[in-house]
Amino acid sequence: MITRRSALLACLALAACGDDSKTPYLEFIGGGFIFNYRTADHYYGFVARRKKPLPEGAVLEASFEVPGGPNQVVRETSAEGKLQYTFQTGDLRGIEKGHPYKAVLRVLDGTSGAELARYEKTFTTEVDETSLPQGPLVVGPGYQQPAPQ
Repeated sequence: MITRRSALLACLALAACGDDSKTPYLEFIGGGFIFNYRTADHYYGFVARRKKPLPEGAVLEASFEVPGGPNQVVRETSAEGKLQYTFQTGDLRGIEKGHPYKAVLRVLDGTSGAELARYEKTFTTEVDETSLPQGPLVVGPGYQQPAPQ
């Protein structure tokens, strides 16, 4: 005989097993432009956090809009248990202050390459490359001053 309490617990258990198809695989949790004044490098990127398990062998593909060229694409295969993924561009030139640069993160099937999910975010900066030094201020692992020319 089923008691009210048993029925209530069974309903709660079924509700906890709800369909998470509306939950995204990933979410952006940080990102932006980095201007390294010591080495005169600048780039941008983001960190994405996993919100639900990714399909086995899924490939994460980040595509970055960059000034004056084709998008830079970075790929990483998902790893079981990994909760965060970090993506960034290489060193950039021609960054414009206030311009929105679009980053697209796609989750791809590891076998077929089919797109399973897509997330977009724009990043802007209030600094452009004119505020960077023309060359590195320091070199090497100890940040030594460059030799005079």
